[in-house]
Amino acid sequence: MQTGTKIRVRNLSVRFDKKAVLKTVNLDVYEKSVLGLMGPSASGKSSFISVINGMINYEENGSFEGEVYIEGFGLLSTKTDDVALRKKVGTVFATPIPLPRSIFENVAFGSRLKGIRKRSELHAIVEESLKKAFLWDEVKNRLSESALKLSGGQQQRLCLARTLALQPEIILLDEPCSGLDPISTAKIEEALSELKTDHTIILVSNNTKQIARASDFVAFFYMGELVEFGPAVGVFTNPEQKLTEDYVLGKFG
Repeated sequence: MQTGTKIRVRNLSVRFDKKAVLKTVNLDVYEKSVLGLMGPSASGKSSFISVINGMINYEENGSFEGEVYIEGFGLLSTKTDDVALRKKVGTVFATPIPLPRSIFENVAFGSRLKGIRKRSELHAIVEESLKKAFLWDEVKNRLSESALKLSGGQQQRLCLARTLALQPEIILLDEPCSGLDPISTAKIEEALSELKTDHTIILVSNNTKQIARASDFVAFFYMGELVEFGPAVGVFTNPEQKLTEDYVLGKFG
């Protein structure tokens, strides 16, 4: 495996009810960087995320072929250890779903499941995770309040903090800023710029400007095919494919 490669994807194809949603995708995701996935709706971006977090294994009428490895850990095998995968990969979805519990308990929930009971240890995990999600200063005096009282943008950052508390190596974000206000979006992007020093991040977004701002590398998908991949600066300023150029310029999508 190439040095610096965190995830290696080779000849990945995914079908649902015999309809191809990903077609022979070959891609390397580099460690401690942000890979932005862009493309119009139904281009295969979310399906790619579902493969990396293992949710594809629970989809009905789905089939796949190819190879996907996280540092040699195979994802598309019947012997894949779901528990081990969950420790490596965390996911933040488009719609924030806080637990109907306090802010503190939302972030501490996974740690409690792992057997951590000491209050001081839990508090340290909660504080660190909320700080990394750029939410601590807004909620540090409200930790006992219900998470459901938070704004949409705060709830999304809370879900990010909940994911971070489990210390995943890889963080997947599937349209995390969909419907959020510009201030909340900026804070999510600021968090990503800090998090990539310790994590490998894959960001799915239909907002090309966000992909350009937040990504180190970009993969452009169209109708299930990987059209172009490369450093973000190159893809946006000098794309190799006309289709990529047209999408970046907003001619379709």
